[in-house]
Amino acid sequence: MAEAVMTKPVAAAAGAAPLLAVQGLEGWYGESHVLHGISFDVKPGEVVTLLGRNGAGKTTTLRAIIGILGKRKGSIRYDGTETIAMASRNIAKLGLGYVPEERGIFSSLSVYENLMLPPRVKPGGLSVDQIYTLFPNLKERSGSQGTKLSGGEQQMLAIGRILRTGAKLILLDEPTEGLAPVIVQQIGRTLARLKTEGYTIVLVEQNFRFAQTVADRHFVVEQGRVIDMIPNSELDANIDKLHTYLGV
Repeated sequence: MAEAVMTKPVAAAAGAAPLLAVQGLEGWYGESHVLHGISFDVKPGEVVTLLGRNGAGKTTTLRAIIGILGKRKGSIRYDGTETIAMASRNIAKLGLGYVPEERGIFSSLSVYENLMLPPRVKPGGLSVDQIYTLFPNLKERSGSQGTKLSGGEQQMLAIGRILRTGAKLILLDEPTEGLAPVIVQQIGRTLARLKTEGYTIVLVEQNFRFAQTVADRHFVVEQGRVIDMIPNSELDANIDKLHTYLGV
């Protein structure tokens, strides 16, 4: 991957067909109805965020997209393919990757072993050396067990592991949660760099100031629905409205 610096995000082409189109998505945890017709789309090469209060349905939306929610209905189209009835393993094979908030690092395995664990789903995944270039900390800790890593290093490992699989649409759940500011900045530079390489990213993020540095558009989620969309270029002008949405 070519060296890149963090810049203001460049919006995807206005006329581009969505890479991901979510329409009327409903979802349940057991008998609990959590998603109530959520709809949004993401163009190729775009970074979008799902913003909202805790319990709004943001994480549930990511879980529904990747196919690990128990019950869902509606429409989720990825690159023209309807995935609502597909098993999660087959959705992943289309080129989708999910990095959960809990990161899912195997504590008994080394950094290298964690990187090599998921299978490649499509051609074009990053090599381990490319991942080490992206995250120099991981190269230094290559032989360390997952339990020995800091929270920031675990987040880098979780992202790097997905990039090795060949996924081109990355679903990221709260990647900066609990991390020191210097690590948050590194994660931001990484997302900006991935954007320049053509990756498409859906980001669940509580820190909207961080989201502002990487995203093209922001979808506000409330009670399992998208209630507003704010282009990144208009975020400052809508900051009072956003504060009301988020309760801050």
